[in-house]
Amino acid sequence: MKLSARKVSNYDLFSSYAWYTPGVTGMLGLFLWFLAGGALSGAVTYLFRLFVPEPLWNSYGMLIVYPLQFIPAMIYASYRSRMNRVFETGYKLESGHVKPYSWPLISAITVMTAAGCMITADLPNYLNYKLTMLIPGMKTLYGLFQASMGMITGAPLWVSLIATAVFAPFFEEWLCRGIILRGLLTKMKPTWAIVISAAFFALIHMNPWQGINAFIIGCVMGYLYYKTGSLLLTMLMHFVNNATGVILSQTESLAQYDFFVDMLGVSAYTFVWISGLAVLSLGLMLIGRIPTKNKWGNVDSITL
Repeated sequence: MKLSARKVSNYDLFSSYAWYTPGVTGMLGLFLWFLAGGALSGAVTYLFRLFVPEPLWNSYGMLIVYPLQFIPAMIYASYRSRMNRVFETGYKLESGHVKPYSWPLISAITVMTAAGCMITADLPNYLNYKLTMLIPGMKTLYGLFQASMGMITGAPLWVSLIATAVFAPFFEEWLCRGIILRGLLTKMKPTWAIVISAAFFALIHMNPWQGINAFIIGCVMGYLYYKTGSLLLTMLMHFVNNATGVILSQTESLAQYDFFVDMLGVSAYTFVWISGLAVLSLGLMLIGRIPTKNKWGNVDSITL
């Protein structure tokens, strides 16, 4: 189902982006702006390291450089939205259509679905790891990846939580669901829009070991956004996933494990994985009860 065309104005945090709905070409352009943001973050990191003690920068630097990755894309998207405002149809980034559920209930369903997705995605993520380790040179690259992740998990807990469980859900959901998926839904069938936006979400993680997990949870969050039009709910799902990962990585007795199967053993893990798949399936079924007929057209039209 394509989004129906009704012009809207959206007086909330995301209102300046309502009139920019990129297609595939626009998505690739945003990826280039994201890469520019990465270069900006790298430059700022280099400059700060010249003047800030390394232990201090390693502990708190991510609070500065992480948001910088998204600044160029946000400026560009805001500019395009302002230029399009006169002649393009606008769509809210946050519509929040959750009936027949209340907000507390759909939030609980979202948390449940996030937990099931996290457990379910661990198996393909583990198999992907095993396959990549068969490729010559990948063990070295994986070591570098672990070292980079160690800079995040080695920071104070509150810093890691802000960077990965607050900043990441906000900025990544703004880009991947709020801008890209919302734009693709105006131009193609929902299934393709969700899959393509999830692939983009996996791509911006810039490594093969997070990519599988990012693609799976990206598809689930994309479906949630398609059904509800709510970035707040996808941010909540993203928060649950990332906060759990940070807490596990900073729990001394569990930090040595990269996957649930290593932590639990095969027998217990099999039971947990099947249970997680059942929880995920139930969550998707409950989310699927939210009607999609005219979902995106049934937003209040406000005269500009």
